[in-house]
Amino acid sequence: MISRRTFGKFALGSLPLASSWAKIDSTVHGVRIGVSGYSFQHFSLDMAIEAMKSVGLGATEVWFRHIEPKVARAELRAWRLSVPLDEFRKIGQKYDDAGIDKIAFTHDMKDDFTSEELERPFQMAGALGCARIATSTTLTVARRLVPLMEKYGMEVAFHGHINTADPNEFAGPDSFRKALEMSPLARINLDIGQFMGAGFDPVPFIAEQHANIPVLHIRDGLRGQRGKVPWGTGDVPIKEVLQLLKREKYSMVADIEYDYGGAMDPRNEVSRCFDYCKRALE
Repeated sequence: MISRRTFGKFALGSLPLASSWAKIDSTVHGVRIGVSGYSFQHFSLDMAIEAMKSVGLGATEVWFRHIEPKVARAELRAWRLSVPLDEFRKIGQKYDDAGIDKIAFTHDMKDDFTSEELERPFQMAGALGCARIATSTTLTVARRLVPLMEKYGMEVAFHGHINTADPNEFAGPDSFRKALEMSPLARINLDIGQFMGAGFDPVPFIAEQHANIPVLHIRDGLRGQRGKVPWGTGDVPIKEVLQLLKREKYSMVADIEYDYGGAMDPRNEVSRCFDYCKRALE
């Protein structure tokens, strides 16, 4: 078991909890732009929050890797079940004090998770002050989450990848439709780069399922193949997606995801991506 003091060294850092910041409004022509916590995967929690503030992005998914200690998997699994939930309330307050809205708690759910391990992220999300969980998982796990969604009254937004050959993976449109049939609280966390990588056009799917998509991951990629490329160099219709959100006044958050690598400071790339969004929405 990891002590509260040790947890603090891993995650809490030095941002003052008592400070108060105005809400950051990163809405552009009616489209709310945010950023996935994964975009700052090599930053600490405090550095990620400061980067979001400096770029001017007021919405994010709280990424579980920013919170968890870097320890062996067995120790990590024990930590998740034992760390006091009050520590997550303190972390949630950090985002509040920075003026950043927590639109989801991103936590991957594995097939070998016990029932207790699947339930714990719901408790963590509630303590953080997140309205929903976003997760990369399988349809098998999604079925196990249904009673937990109902117990906590919490949405779970499922994230897709490109492996359409495995019927248990979230990839193409049908996999998401299957999840939506499981529960009225099931949602979609659509990564338009992964969706294009799986061979599908995100624009008509967003139009079809907009009521079930609280958050998008906006990034570029290659049609029908794995690929993480700088924005504007791939096949993903980023501008068309953003224009659809603007035209139809969809309420979903479009989260920038920087994942193509190479930047010494990811905040510079995230800032460039934000500028790309602004130009695309003119």
